[in-house]
Amino acid sequence: MNRGRADALLFLVALLWGTTFVAQKTGNAYVGPIFFVAVRFLAAAVFLLPIAAWEARRRPAALARADLIAAGCIGACLCAACWLQQIGMESTTATNAGFLTAVYMVLVPFVAWAFSRRPPRLLVLLAGAVALYGAWLLGGDGHGAQWSRGDLLILASDLIWATHITLIGHFRGIAGRPVLLSFLQCALTGLVSLPPALLWQPATLAALGAALPAIVYAGIVSSGIAFTLQIMAQRHTPAAEAALIMSLESVFAAVAGALLLQETLSLQATVGAFLILTGVVLVETGPLLTRPAPLRE
Repeated sequence: MNRGRADALLFLVALLWGTTFVAQKTGNAYVGPIFFVAVRFLAAAVFLLPIAAWEARRRPAALARADLIAAGCIGACLCAACWLQQIGMESTTATNAGFLTAVYMVLVPFVAWAFSRRPPRLLVLLAGAVALYGAWLLGGDGHGAQWSRGDLLILASDLIWATHITLIGHFRGIAGRPVLLSFLQCALTGLVSLPPALLWQPATLAALGAALPAIVYAGIVSSGIAFTLQIMAQRHTPAAEAALIMSLESVFAAVAGALLLQETLSLQATVGAFLILTGVVLVETGPLLTRPAPLRE
């Protein structure tokens, strides 16, 4: 897979994740947030299991102990981030959740720096600053002082999301088995979430049935498919630049919230969406603009 195809996959991931904020918000209306996380990721694990088995037959090489430890660390990050995000969505809008989650794009270059010891490129930092300001406008028309408790919980999850994205790019061994890694992180998140969900947030069959469409979309499309595509694409795109492309999820979250949940999308929010897109374009075209021109004979 070349860089262009990888970036196109990340764009698709952003689309799927952005629209999933509507499903998460809808699911919270019927079941508790931890319960939603549990059944969402268990559904994803069931969906991925036969595909992971097929992948294992094609790539029969045994995994090292370090690979399994890496998968456990990645899964633990996913579980913690999803708990904070889903609980936070009880008291914020899908639009704000998309904005605040996208703040990880600014954190990823620095988390990646800590792992790789290579400082981020100036262009990436500039693009991140442009996109962050756009996300600020998109999420709350610049009125950050009005953030709710849910907004702050989602903001707290950003460092964990940044670590999750960085670890996927850092541990290339387990990332070479993308479906297996996706299955393991989803299974871990679902199994860890299930006991507290049943203990503290049990749901009736009627409530579970009402939340089922949201669970299926968030579980299979967002978790089963999108997380797998993310792992595949990040083998070919640096973590900081991948984060900027995936931050487009905030744009898709705002559009989906406006269309499906009647959340407002003001002029300032529209400008914010444009600035996020500008940040992504900077990352995509920057290497072409700074590449030396070929010498003429």
